[in-house]
Amino acid sequence: MNTKKVNITEKLSLFNDYWYPRIVGELNGQHIKLVKLLGEFVWHKHDIEDEMFLVIRGILKMEFRDKTVEILPNEFIIVPRGVEHRPVADNEVEIMLFEPASTLNTGDSKGEFSREVLEKI
Repeated sequence: MNTKKVNITEKLSLFNDYWYPRIVGELNGQHIKLVKLLGEFVWHKHDIEDEMFLVIRGILKMEFRDKTVEILPNEFIIVPRGVEHRPVADNEVEIMLFEPASTLNTGDSKGEFSREVLEKI
């Protein structure tokens, strides 16, 4: 049994790259991931997984085909399965993701941003 606490700031200090999620915890078939964002991601959707984006630092813009939602620190958004979306970070953003372990970060849009194997930190 792993009952160690996790310091989010400490874990975020371990990397400086963008769009490369790291696994910091697991529960009930879900991964808890930390990632830093800068710039525009790819338009994509997840056919079978919902995703939750919790902003730790910065302002995340979640673009949908019909609107854009700004998520501020200590706010989160849940993107339901099947909904096309694109995360955008005009400045560096640090987020925590909650999603099923099977989730590919680029969903149905495999390409240069796709990360099939994630580091556990």
